[in-house]
Amino acid sequence: MDYDALLAKDPFGLARSEKRALFSEGLTELTAHHRAHCPPYAALLDVLGTPEGPLSPEEVPFLPVSAFKDLELRSIPEKQIFKTVTSSGTTGQRVSKIYLDAGTSANQQKTLFRIVSQLVGPERLPLLIIDSKKVLRDRAMFSARGAGILGFSIFGSPMRYALNDDMELDVEAVESFLEEYKGRKILLFGFTFMIWKHFCQALREKGLRLDFGDSVLVHGGGWKKLSNEAVSPAEFKQVLRDVAGIWRVVDYYGMAEQTGCVYLECPEGHLHASSYSDILIRRPADHGVCAVGEPGVIEVLSLLPKSYPGHALLTEDMGVLLGEDDCPCGWKGKYFTITGRIPKAEVRGCSDTYGG
Repeated sequence: MDYDALLAKDPFGLARSEKRALFSEGLTELTAHHRAHCPPYAALLDVLGTPEGPLSPEEVPFLPVSAFKDLELRSIPEKQIFKTVTSSGTTGQRVSKIYLDAGTSANQQKTLFRIVSQLVGPERLPLLIIDSKKVLRDRAMFSARGAGILGFSIFGSPMRYALNDDMELDVEAVESFLEEYKGRKILLFGFTFMIWKHFCQALREKGLRLDFGDSVLVHGGGWKKLSNEAVSPAEFKQVLRDVAGIWRVVDYYGMAEQTGCVYLECPEGHLHASSYSDILIRRPADHGVCAVGEPGVIEVLSLLPKSYPGHALLTEDMGVLLGEDDCPCGWKGKYFTITGRIPKAEVRGCSDTYGG
C-alpha cells in the first residue's frame, strides 16, 4: 500500500465502502509483512492458523497491547532502529517498547499533522506545552509523553513550556508568553491529568485568572486519575474557562503503541477514527464484534506501523461504537466513546501513571 497516497485523502472524508476496501488490502499486506520479518509474530500466526490470503479487518489477528511489555516485537533489524518509544510506567512497572525506523517515525509525524490540522489549520501557532522541557532530554528512547510533545511541536512556532524542571507552574513565563502573543490565536497541548494538577489547580491555589483569548487546548490521556478524583470532562472544560479563559478544549484518544494515529474529539464531543485508523469493539467473552451501542473492548487498527506489528491491537479500554458516517459534525468514519478500563487491567497510558 502507498501510505503517502492514503495521507493525501481527507482525514475524515472516507465513507465506509471505500475505507473498508483500503483497510482490507492494507491490513492484509501488513500482516504478511510482519509475518515475514517478525519471528514472534509469525509464531503467533502459526499457532492461530492464520491463512496467508486476503483478510477482512475483523479477521486480522490482533495483539494485546500488553504483548509489547513481554516480547521484543520488531520487523526491522537492530541497525535500522531510529527511535524507541516507551509507554509510561510507575517504578517497577513493565513498559512497552515500540521500535521505529526512520520511515515509520516520519509517517507518524505526517499522520498526526494531517489529523490535527483539521482542528488548528496548517499554519504554525504560538504553542504552550503544559509540561516540562526535561521530558525530551533523551531523544533516542523516551516515553509516550515525550513522543506526544515532540509530535505536537510541529504545530508550534515558537514553542514554550509552562512548567519548570520541578514540575511547578512558571507563572512568569506563562504571563510573558501571553503578553508577547496577545491578539494571536494560541495552541496549548498537554496530558489531561497534568493539565488539571499542574495548571488548573496551580492557578486556583494562586488565585490567578489568565485570559488566553482566541485559543484551543488539545489534551489526551489521564482520565482514569481524574475520574478517581470525581472530575468529569464537563467540569474539566469549565475550570479551564474559569482559570484561563480557554473555551475550545479538545480531547483525543491515543497510545504509545500507535503513535500518530490519534482519535480526535469532534465538535459534537465524539471521538473519531480518521481515514488512517479504525476501531472495532469486541465482546470480552468471545471477542466477537459488537454492534452499534453495545459496550466492549476497543481494538485499534492502523495502516501506519511497518517497523513493528502494531496494526491490530486489542487495548485495555472499554468503549461503545456510536455510529459510522453519520455524526452530526459531518466527519465520515466511525465515532465512539470510552467508558472505562477493563476490570483489573494494569494501569497504562501516556500520562495516567504520572504521580509527581
